[in-house]
Amino acid sequence: QVQLVESGGGLVQTGGSLRLSCAASGRTNIAMGWFRQAPGKEREFVAALSWAGPTTYYTDSVKGRFTISRDNAKNTVYLQMNSLKPEDTAVYYCAARILGPSTVGYEYPYWGQGTQVTVSS
Repeated sequence: QVQLVESGGGLVQTGGSLRLSCAASGRTNIAMGWFRQAPGKEREFVAALSWAGPTTYYTDSVKGRFTISRDNAKNTVYLQMNSLKPEDTAVYYCAARILGPSTVGYEYPYWGQGTQVTVSS
């Protein structure tokens, strides 16, 4: 069993930055991902990485602006979001799976409760 708790969301102006954190408990050596869901839209993949290896993935709309990273000692994954745009406004969810990282949500059995990110214009 894996429990995930997100934090770090908030309100920021266009061009600003936020750093989201996802603390995992229950086990280590898991792949982690970030997804988001804006009002009236489907949940979409944002970024993912393997826990033990260097593999990372990003959706095209955040490449060059967002960075996913991890601190294995703290069993925590981060999403550094820079140059934020209003279209980044969404609830951001942390997800985990035992196998390698994936870009599709249904391959992640463990999910956090979400944290709201709002970017004002």
